[in-house]
Formats: sequence, structure tokens, C-alpha cells
Amino acid sequence: MSKHILILAGDGIGPEIVTAAEQVLTRVNEKFNLGLTWEQGLLGGAAIDAHGSPYPDVTSEQAKKADALLLGAVGGPKWDTIERSIRPERGLLKLRSELNLFANLRPAILYPQLADASSLKPEIVLGLDILIVRELTGGIYFGQPRGIRELENGEKQGFNTDVYAESEIKRIAKVAFEMAKLRGGKVCSVDKANVLEVTELWKQTVTQLHAEQYPEINLSHMYVDNAAMQLVRAPKQFDVLVTGNLFGDILSDEAAMLTGSIGMLPSASLDENGKGMYEPCHGSAPDIAGQNIANPLATILSVAMMLRYTFREEAAAKAIEDAVGNVLDQGLRTADIMSEGMNKVGTQEMGQAVVAALG
Repeated sequence: MSKHILILAGDGIGPEIVTAAEQVLTRVNEKFNLGLTWEQGLLGGAAIDAHGSPYPDVTSEQAKKADALLLGAVGGPKWDTIERSIRPERGLLKLRSELNLFANLRPAILYPQLADASSLKPEIVLGLDILIVRELTGGIYFGQPRGIRELENGEKQGFNTDVYAESEIKRIAKVAFEMAKLRGGKVCSVDKANVLEVTELWKQTVTQLHAEQYPEINLSHMYVDNAAMQLVRAPKQFDVLVTGNLFGDILSDEAAMLTGSIGMLPSASLDENGKGMYEPCHGSAPDIAGQNIANPLATILSVAMMLRYTFREEAAAKAIEDAVGNVLDQGLRTADIMSEGMNKVGTQEMGQAVVAALG
């Protein structure tokens, strides 16, 4: 079996956090004799600078041949004024669509060592373990028509289309139900069915699939505004949350703050066969790029997800997660998770500490 990885460092803090994660990948590959190979590619602003496109043909060919992809982050103010269709983020959306990476898994797990770093009281978040399953290749981010047009009175109007087909809803709901079988057996489907017809269909389709194939799973439904409130009020009521592209984007970032920092949240974007792209949930943070202060742990934990979901190397994945816990036990903290009495370290020092903890 091929075990080839495409590494896309991207922009902003991407190269720094990916360098730290690659060191961890190298060590775990050696320790567990995984037989992984990898190469570098360009995506986003870095690809625009080199090729004039955020997702050039050469990267597309690399991505198609790879079994998994590890991404840092894309985007930055340098490219904010260029034509929208070729901005860095469009390259990422095109990659997701081309590889059919429709299932985005975003775990929000609170390491007990970081309870004081959360925005909420420790008693509300201790023991937090939520999985947000976000549909990634449909909805308003991809729907047509879209654009900015001029009305007859000369006023400009922006418009986007939120659209989902039953087949798209069923396949993401199936992922959520299957994940729930491995966890707490609960799925909460998030919609806005009282206002939006597209999410009325979402709710109907999820309900029907549950009745036909997953009656043993505890299914509930919640409007997105209430879900946003409940994540702050009582987050531990949730096990698996499943929702569309836009709502999932927002709720997963909200959930990030429950864990102390978005710098702690990894993610996986999978196709139907387990091929996936793995990346931290945070962005490129250009304001701190090149300063060796970004938190690499979300990217390192994304490597663990890659080993678990694409390469089925559970022992190696668990070793990385345990190593992260070990480093936090040592009191090592990057700036975003720093608290009184802890030892502040930089991006590369944190990565090296995880490598050392792997043994």
C-alpha cells in the first residue's frame, strides 16, 4: 500500500507550524516503522507568487497522487487586493472540491492541563470532548449563482446561494452517525429549518436516514443560534454535532475557545475512501508570522488524525497525543495558552519537546 503524503506549508505561520509537525512526523515514522514518504507542494499565496495561481496544475497532480495531505494555512493581506477568483482561499476551496473532501472532522477536546486557559469556568469545560462534523464541499460556499451585481437604480447587490442535495446531506450525516457509534452514541444535527428551506430539507433527510439505518443513535436537532448559545452555556451536553458548511465553520471556531485556544484544534477533511487533508483549524495569522511564537500543537495533532483516519496507525496516533499531554504536563506553553507559573516556549521549541516526549 502506498503511504505518500503531500505537505503544503502555505502562508503566514504555515511554514513554521508545519516544520514543527514534520519533525514529529519524522520521529513517529522512525519509531513505529510506518514506511511513510512525503514531498512538499505549494498552495495559496505561496503558489500565487511562484505560479500565478493559488492551486496550480503541479500541485493538483501532486494532490491526486498523495494518500494524505498536511496543510499549514493559506492567505494574508499581501493577496487581499488581487482578483477574488485567484486569491489564496479559492485555491483551498478548489482543492477540497477536486479531491471531494466533503467530511470535515473537527474535534474540540480540552486537555485538563489547559482548563484555566479556556474562556469558560473550569467546571463547565473539564472533560470536554466534542466532535463537529462539517459538510465541506457544498452549501453557500460553493452554491451558484453568486457574485456582486449592479441593480437598475445603480446600487450594488451581493448574492450567494445556499444549496444542498439529499445525497450530499445523507453522506455527511452517515459520517456523523458512524462516528457517534465509536463515541457516546449521540448526534445533534444543527440547522435553521424555521427560516431556511435548504436546512428544512437537511433536517428531513437526517431524520429519515436515522430512522432507516441508525435508530440506535440518539438523534436531536437544534437551531444554529441556540447551538451557538448552548456551546457556551453547557458544552458537555454534546457528543457529535453535524451541520452544513457555513454553520460548521462558525461553530467549530466557537468551540475552539472552549479548549483554551484555536491553536489546539486539529482537523481532518476526508473523502469517501479515507483519503484526507489534515490541517489546524486556525488561519495563517500573518501578524505573528516569522516570530516563532505560533502554537504548533494543532498541526501536530492533525498529524495524529492523519495516522488514525487515513493510515489506520492507531498506536502511532495515540503516541503523538500522549506526547502532547506529556509536554503540557511539563508546563510548556506557547503564548496563546500561557498561564501563570508555566514555562513559555516558541513554536520550534514546542515541536522539539513533543519529539523528545515521543522517545
